[in-house]
Amino acid sequence: MPHSAFASERRLLTGVLLAFLGVALLAALDIASDLREGTTLAHVAVEAGVLLVGLLGSIFMARRLVHTLRQARAVQREAFELAEQLEVTRAEAIRWRCEARELMEGLAAALDGQFARWNLSPAEKEVALLLLKGLSHKEVAEIRSVTEATARQQARAVYKKAGLSGRHDLAAFFLEDLMLPVEPEAKTSQDTPSGMQG
Repeated sequence: MPHSAFASERRLLTGVLLAFLGVALLAALDIASDLREGTTLAHVAVEAGVLLVGLLGSIFMARRLVHTLRQARAVQREAFELAEQLEVTRAEAIRWRCEARELMEGLAAALDGQFARWNLSPAEKEVALLLLKGLSHKEVAEIRSVTEATARQQARAVYKKAGLSGRHDLAAFFLEDLMLPVEPEAKTSQDTPSGMQG
């Protein structure tokens, strides 16, 4: 429930609570006045019923008001925690982009170097990059404003120059090593200080 809805419900409940308390107070004053003047028992019983309704209504509305206030505090606390989490996530995303930028620049340079070793034309390089991103021949054709047949022909030229059988081999060529866990460098006897050798 939005904060404004809680505020309007709180105002409504407070108003109804005050109305019930007012009824109960007026009924109590009327009973006290009637008892001093010597009224009938039936009349006192009716006014006692009004007093009881006022008190019960006040208790009910007070409980509802307390419940609403607790709910509002819980929502505010949750909103605050979400805002804090959002800030943490935003800072993490900025940090990741900064860290990844250098890696992505290195990856782009490595891709470009391999494409040069395969003697790909500029158009073939663009097609190879789009295929590595997972685009279909139709999507490649749309992006490059060429026919699908031309995109297929350029993709075949990439595979032929690279000595690969198709799209999966192209992806595997660049991504296969990314799937392996990073091995810690093995220490050789040359890495060990001379004082440590037995």
